Amino acid sequence: MKMPSPSVLAAAFSLACATTAFAAADDKLKAAAEAAQPALIETLQAMVLIESGSGDVEGLAKMADLTEARLKALGAATERRKTTRGAGADMVIGTFTGTGSKKLMLIGHMDTVYQKGILATQPWRVDGNRIYGPGIADDKGGLAVILHSLKILGDAGWRDYARLTVSINPDEEVGSIGSGEIIAELADQHDVVLSCEPTAAAPAAKNDALLLGASGTALGVMEVKGRAAHAGVVPELGRNALIELAHQLTQTADIAKSIPGTQLNWTTAQAGTVRNQIPDKAVAGADIRLTVADGVAKLQAALNEKVKTKLIPDTETTVKIEPGRPPFIASDAGRALAREGQAIYAEIGRTLDIVEMTGGATDASYANRSGKAVVVESFGLAGFGYHARDEYIDTSSIVPRLYLMTRMLTELGKKK
Repeated sequence: MKMPSPSVLAAAFSLACATTAFAAADDKLKAAAEAAQPALIETLQAMVLIESGSGDVEGLAKMADLTEARLKALGAATERRKTTRGAGADMVIGTFTGTGSKKLMLIGHMDTVYQKGILATQPWRVDGNRIYGPGIADDKGGLAVILHSLKILGDAGWRDYARLTVSINPDEEVGSIGSGEIIAELADQHDVVLSCEPTAAAPAAKNDALLLGASGTALGVMEVKGRAAHAGVVPELGRNALIELAHQLTQTADIAKSIPGTQLNWTTAQAGTVRNQIPDKAVAGADIRLTVADGVAKLQAALNEKVKTKLIPDTETTVKIEPGRPPFIASDAGRALAREGQAIYAEIGRTLDIVEMTGGATDASYANRSGKAVVVESFGLAGFGYHARDEYIDTSSIVPRLYLMTRMLTELGKKK
């Protein structure tokens, strides 16, 4: 018997959700979302024109000023909290006090992967339904969804929550090394956390989505010690750390393929300081992704064994793995919440997919670490090209994403 394709099953599941949950659209929220689109685009432009790479303390301070001012204007009590490590930029935390029973949290980040001066070659640019700009999807689009959803709900007089917290951090793109523990601590004080990273836009994805899983991260460092010598006179007396590093990188390149739930890619390398000297030291860095709890230990053991095989005698190779973010795997309650999101999208005639896992890392992993809060990811705008050239958002996603966030928050407020 031929099973239905995954797309057919997904469509059937979406239809079932739509017919068993929320049937009719909230016309007032939909109209408010439509009316908010021009202002959201203006907010996006203001944020994109602030260069805010993870190491750009000046740009991050400008982003913190902008987002804090917007949260204050919406009625939040705000706090600037210093991150514990890294460049030294501030987190912005806004707190709203309501009249309901649920404690809700929204998270996003103000930093981007781009270096200072990027706007000179990748400026704000509008082309049909696409708006281009560095960081516009990841994650300034997510911040715009947060700010304008809260504006819509505030204008409607919605206060059906005990506490609503907005957390905006400045170091997500470098592993949230100074904010991850703060996010985890805040999340544990809440019932639900909605994380606002982007959803993939066409052509990468057929439909908008919510995300239920993301890889954990770790940093791998390989160091080779050799022996220096004059490269022109007596190179044979040296032990070339660069050549040995190349050998070790080649023989460990596919090592993660034998360890389910892990991924390793060597991405940086450095060796030598002058042309005429055999290098006595070489170092490489690896990006490591994990979806299993024991992945670091298994990779470390496999690497330790593999690097025992040398090409250059009398060299020494060591590999160290520093754990980063934990994996994000949504709970059953998180899955149920994502299905409610599907039903909300169906109200306005849109299909919302549920993505089980991505290789990208997310602060949802910190929010979800203890399991105390229900966490779902990807409430930001639909976009693509992040971490690359020509990053963009699809403007046709703005109204649906505002509708999704506002409807989701109002439904969460009704739960006891």
